[in-house]
Amino acid sequence: MMMPKQRKTYCKKCKKQTLHNIKVVKKRKRGELKQGQRRFRRKEAGYRGYPRPLPHGEKPTKKHDLRYVCTVCGKASTKKGFRTKKLEFE
Repeated sequence: MMMPKQRKTYCKKCKKQTLHNIKVVKKRKRGELKQGQRRFRRKEAGYRGYPRPLPHGEKPTKKHDLRYVCTVCGKASTKKGFRTKKLEFE
């Protein structure tokens, strides 16, 4: 999918429509100290094994996370990701 490098969209900091640069960001590692992860690790410990049905199979496409950076103030925001096989910028 082809997408423009810059796009005019609403900036929450400037409170108006401004030009934004778009870039793809990689997902970061999930936090080990979050409550849900601590609960999962405790349940997984010992002889019980995996607490829920094992995930199987791959997703057909990758979900891309886009970061929009305002050219006026530099404030970055993320929009809802979408699935595509390949993402290119014009």
